[in-house]
Amino acid sequence: MSETSGENGGARRVAIPSQSPGGLEARRSAHFGHCECFTVVDVNDGSIGEVRVVSNAPHQEGGCMTPVMLLADNKVDAIVVDGIGGRPLQGFMQVGIAVHAGVGETVEQAVKAYAMDLLPPVGPGGTCQH
Repeated sequence: MSETSGENGGARRVAIPSQSPGGLEARRSAHFGHCECFTVVDVNDGSIGEVRVVSNAPHQEGGCMTPVMLLADNKVDAIVVDGIGGRPLQGFMQVGIAVHAGVGETVEQAVKAYAMDLLPPVGPGGTCQH
């Protein structure tokens, strides 16, 4: 993939906005800023490694930058989303987190597609207008 390789050599850490309780079998959340949690998955050479769940902060005015920093603090390399606004997209770009368009209903489906490099990057033309 074109994004950074992560701190663990070829390993990459991807975050998926999720519905509670999170985990690989959880349903993906449609918009990262309003998700209940993020399922954070280490992917190494196409294989799923460690999986953990990180609670999202409550969504408030200007609150879309809080999850950006939360994921940066958790050393995430990429996020897979269905929708994202321009401000948080710019924030992710500034902290070096790649943003990809998601597929599938579950976290596991999205992670497998990410691991196979099947998810296109999201650029400024692909943001939500709200």
